[in-house]
Amino acid sequence: MYIEGFSCASVEETESREMDSFSSPSSGSSQPSAEAFMEQLKTQLAQAYAEEFLETVRGKCFAKCITKPGTSLSGSESSCISRCVDRYIEATGIVSRALFSSPR
Repeated sequence: MYIEGFSCASVEETESREMDSFSSPSSGSSQPSAEAFMEQLKTQLAQAYAEEFLETVRGKCFAKCITKPGTSLSGSESSCISRCVDRYIEATGIVSRALFSSPR
């Protein structure tokens, strides 16, 4: 999979470096700290969410905006994709704020 500016190879290399940092700890400890583990987990979850988000936006906006796939985008297709991505980001922000700000 390729997303503008990102590729699976670079994601895999990053994950490999992150995993290596835990498999050979530099502090002399045999296990990573709970804080380091949580940070790694947060990073991986954020990365997975970002990949899923970009894939969803790409698929939905492509289906909505690209009527005749070709070698380049027309002005109206480019404008449509820009608006579509902006709306998707805005909607995701609204939903996230509603979920995380409501009392449980």
